[in-house]
Amino acid sequence: MSIAQEQDLVASSFAARVREQEQELLSPLAARSYPARRAHAEEDCALRTPFQRDRDRIVHSKSFRRLTHKTQVFVAPRGDHYRTRLTHTLEVTSISRTVARALRLNEDLVEAIGLGHDLGHPPFGHIGEEVLDSCLKERFGRDFRHYEHSSRIVEHLERGGLGLNLTEQVRDGIAGHSSRAPLPQTLEGRIVRLIDRVAYINHDIDDAVRAGLLREQELPGEPLAVLGHSGSARIDALVHDLVEHSEQTGDIVQGPQAGPAMSALRDFMFEHVYLGPAVRAEHVKISAVLRRLFEHYCEHPDLLPGGGAGEGGDRDETLATGVTDYLAGMTDRYCIRAYTELQVPQAFAR
Repeated sequence: MSIAQEQDLVASSFAARVREQEQELLSPLAARSYPARRAHAEEDCALRTPFQRDRDRIVHSKSFRRLTHKTQVFVAPRGDHYRTRLTHTLEVTSISRTVARALRLNEDLVEAIGLGHDLGHPPFGHIGEEVLDSCLKERFGRDFRHYEHSSRIVEHLERGGLGLNLTEQVRDGIAGHSSRAPLPQTLEGRIVRLIDRVAYINHDIDDAVRAGLLREQELPGEPLAVLGHSGSARIDALVHDLVEHSEQTGDIVQGPQAGPAMSALRDFMFEHVYLGPAVRAEHVKISAVLRRLFEHYCEHPDLLPGGGAGEGGDRDETLATGVTDYLAGMTDRYCIRAYTELQVPQAFAR
């Protein structure tokens, strides 16, 4: 028997075995892996579920690799242990899988959504998103939201403009992961939406303390009394609370104590860190960099990948889209290098 024939013995029964296992083990509320609902129909992989295949497409994408050099909160931190957009993504995915397994939901779907949810973040984290949004409003009257751009990346920009052709459930979860977006249709998508906040609040506290922007004694006492005095304790408490209340209600919800406590921590972080003086001091510099590049590419669209700004009435729309795609796709260091090449004489930039 050939190697191919031996492999076919497993592959030929894979999908049927997964269907049977999901019927037996998953909650009736869980999303099922089959059939794959894609915008463009394609033959299933013989050894991966459709959601596993989506996961692999995301992990192998260029936009995923760029996350390692994109800011979470601290811009170009002087240290090896601060979160980046990539480590945040992995943390969200890991915690989300724990919740999904406890609730007997589809772990593969949660994993794919978690890995893809922040692909659309521009350089310099939320500050970069705010600046790019302002630039687009002022010049073109349109908005920038990173979760919408994540959808654009997986649907249109990856693979040379073909997109990744992800399943409907994964695309829905990516598009709905932000609290500003409509709620995802699946419970798996709702897990990622909530765990995204659980992860960034607690891990950003850890990074802020490491950076000297906060002392642990300064954290508000009431939320800590409810959730715990360390990041790991708070995440553990929030996960247990989420699992227990979600199991009872058949939806992804927090309890009456944990939810408000987490919101209080988030409000504290916005006041003292996200909008605090140390981070805001960087805002002026980041704004100058992104605004200069934005205006430069608007004035010189021939420098954009693909070049040109379209013809006739579509010119502004095409230009806005081209500049947005290019700037949002930059890593922090690529953005700084582009700005340096534009502003600093090359003799001094080396």
